Amino acid sequence: MAASLKGQEIIDVEFFDGSREDAFLKAVEANVEHGLPLTQADRTAAALRILKSHPDMSDRAIAKSTGLGARAVAELRRSSDSVPKTDFRVGRDGRVRPLNGAKGRLRAAELIKDNPDASLRQVARMAGVSPATALDVRRRLERGDEPVPCPQPAVGVEAESLRDDCPVQNLSEVGPQSTATLEKLMRDPSLRQSELGRRLLRMFRENVLGAKDMTDIVASVPSHCIELIIQLSRHNSLIWDEFAQELKRRAQVVNPE
Repeated sequence: MAASLKGQEIIDVEFFDGSREDAFLKAVEANVEHGLPLTQADRTAAALRILKSHPDMSDRAIAKSTGLGARAVAELRRSSDSVPKTDFRVGRDGRVRPLNGAKGRLRAAELIKDNPDASLRQVARMAGVSPATALDVRRRLERGDEPVPCPQPAVGVEAESLRDDCPVQNLSEVGPQSTATLEKLMRDPSLRQSELGRRLLRMFRENVLGAKDMTDIVASVPSHCIELIIQLSRHNSLIWDEFAQELKRRAQVVNPE
C-alpha cells in the first residue's frame, strides 16, 4: 500500500520459506540490523518469544538476534516457566553443544580408550562434542588426568560458558624439556639442509619460544578479536595434533613393534 501511494507499480521482495516462528526470528534480526531501533521492552518481548519458539538456541545467538545482552537472555530463560527445557544449545556457529559437558567428555574418553587410533573428528562426532573438546580429553588422558577438568556448572548455564576455568599449566611457562628438544632439532643437519625442514624448525621455534610472551600477547588481544582468535587457536591445535598422529602412524610403519 505504501508503494502504491508513492505511485510504484513494482517493489523488491525477499521470499522466505519457513514457519511463522522462523519468520518472526528473521524479522527481528532484520529490524536489529537496519530497521528503526527497537525499545528495550520490544527487544525483551522478542527475546522471550524466541526463547519459547526456539528453546535450543543459545543465549548468545538470541542476544545477537534481538540486540540484547547474553546475560539478559539467560536471566529471561531462568525466570520464565514457559520456556521449554532442553539438554543442548545451538550456538551462533550452528554447532550443537550439550549443557552437561561432563557426559560428552566421559563418552569421548571411552571412545579414545577403546580405539586410540580414531581421529579427533570421529571421536567428536560419536561423542557429540567439538573436536577441540575431543583433543583436550585425549591430552588429559595422555597426562593421566581425568577427562572432566573441573566441576560442571548447574544445568541451565549457557553452553558456550562451559569452558575450562582451571588451566593445567600457565601458558607463559615453557618447560626446559621443550627448549632442549628444540635446540637439539635446530642442530640436526638433516632438517637444516632442506627447505621443508627449515620451515618446520621455524614453526616449532615460534611456538616454543613465543609461549614465553603468551601472557602479554593474551592481554594485548583486542576484545572484538577474541572469539576469532579462540577459534583459530583451537583449529591450529587440531592441525598440530593431526600432524603428530600422522608421524606416529609413520613411525609404526617404519619401526613396527
